[in-house]
Amino acid sequence: MAGLNWLRSIDAMGENLGTVTMDKRTHSFDVNHVEDDPRIWSSSVECKIDIGKQIFCNRSLNMKNIVAVGFDMDYTLAQYKAETFESLAYAGTIRKLVYDLGYSEELLSWSFDWKYMVRGLVLDKKRGNILKMDRHKYVKVAYHGFKELSKDDKVETYGNTLVRDSFDEPDYALIDTLFSLAEAYLFAQLVDFKDNNPDKVPEDIDYARIYKDVRAAVDLCHRDGTLKQMVAKDPERYINVDTSILPMLKMLRDSGRSTFLVTNSLWDYTNVVMNFLCNSSVPDGDQKLNFDWLQYFDVVITGSAKPGFFHDDNRANLFEVDAKSGMLLNTDNGSPMPQVGGASLALSPTKLAKSCRVFQGGNVRHLHKLLSIESSSQVLYVGDHIYGDILRSKKALGWRTMLVVPELEREVELLWELRKTRKELQELRNERNVIEDKIHHLKWSLKFEDVEADVKDRLSGELHQLEGERERVRLSHQDALRECHRQFHGVWGQLMKTGYQNSRFAHQVERFACLYSSQVTNLSLYSPDKYYRPSEDFMPHEFGIICL
Repeated sequence: MAGLNWLRSIDAMGENLGTVTMDKRTHSFDVNHVEDDPRIWSSSVECKIDIGKQIFCNRSLNMKNIVAVGFDMDYTLAQYKAETFESLAYAGTIRKLVYDLGYSEELLSWSFDWKYMVRGLVLDKKRGNILKMDRHKYVKVAYHGFKELSKDDKVETYGNTLVRDSFDEPDYALIDTLFSLAEAYLFAQLVDFKDNNPDKVPEDIDYARIYKDVRAAVDLCHRDGTLKQMVAKDPERYINVDTSILPMLKMLRDSGRSTFLVTNSLWDYTNVVMNFLCNSSVPDGDQKLNFDWLQYFDVVITGSAKPGFFHDDNRANLFEVDAKSGMLLNTDNGSPMPQVGGASLALSPTKLAKSCRVFQGGNVRHLHKLLSIESSSQVLYVGDHIYGDILRSKKALGWRTMLVVPELEREVELLWELRKTRKELQELRNERNVIEDKIHHLKWSLKFEDVEADVKDRLSGELHQLEGERERVRLSHQDALRECHRQFHGVWGQLMKTGYQNSRFAHQVERFACLYSSQVTNLSLYSPDKYYRPSEDFMPHEFGIICL
């Protein structure tokens, strides 16, 4: 079944790609075109789209109907290096906990394993647990701090209730963004610290209070500018270079689309990051900030306060930003307003290339007006945050959406390598089903059929043998499945799966993201007029019947 799904995903990506052949050695597509730049679709002779860089489709999307393509900045256009950026955020949060919130100085010696946590986890604030759930919200993996809960403990805590828990705020915290991985790791450390050192943590500080303090410390780090100042001093240390960003933006604009940027970061930081992304090849790294990158956008909105920005009834004022000074100027829904009282302020918005305008605040209604958007379905928005970028823009507006999932590149490549293993897992599962069916028949015969003593003895022997065989296959299947998941992550397993079910994270991706891919610049590998079509949906009863 898993292998069938996998082949369908690959097939769906082959739509409208020109002349397509599948290279089974590199698991990529050969796309034949006319020019000689292999980086983008519009100028490539032979564009090999590796399986980890393909765009996957949940809902049909015809790019010919899209008039504006928008982007988030942090973790979308700007991919931060987890080993440096998240470590920086972790260290800053520790210092705030110790020096501002009174936690033990022992915390200062702690270290951060940036590979430990993954997206899609849920923190149980009251109990100090970290959970991974399937799409039905059943808890399949659970840890108290860093101690794994037994199956019985999981069932006792989360399975024996008359009313199903929603696993939402305020009692739970959702780890849906890469920014949250450091705070989740620190929460687990503090849970263990409280359990092992009760004399060093005041009694009135429970697990929920610990989480609240961690969140407060994270907010302090962002508010005082500590993190952003460090990134601004040495962006190359914290942000990955992606030379495909400008060609992608240029191709979209050349195709007639408007492009816009909506970010929660303020103008000063946005300008630093975008300068780095668009001028990362400057010799000796001594970059001087300029506004050249703005020529690739029609509108830039900073300090947007997403997800509130996506609500039309949000009454936030829209200010125009003077790019050189950073000064905010009043606007009337984006139109400049004259100074009251004949003020002599001679400042007017800096004239930017191709009339790109920079704003702060506002709401989606302002954006639609600035871009002359007639229908929300004409907008494609690309972001990394399920809740802040994708869910709200999709549910509140009906925008078309693309989710950036950096972890996906490694995950799909591993899936390809483990396709034989997954087939073997399915065979073990089928074998287990056959054995269990035989056991049920024998038990029924022994209980309800009138058989002679020697036959009964023989059936009992067969039953005992089958029960032993069932246990052997069960353990083999269990160990093989666990080992398969450990190939993806030693603790939490495959990002998009929990056992055989889609994970909660995968379920959200499927529900709210029209498209998803490992990098925003994967858009440059496809025609800007491409018709993205999803694979056919299948019910379980269809898998054994339909052959693709």
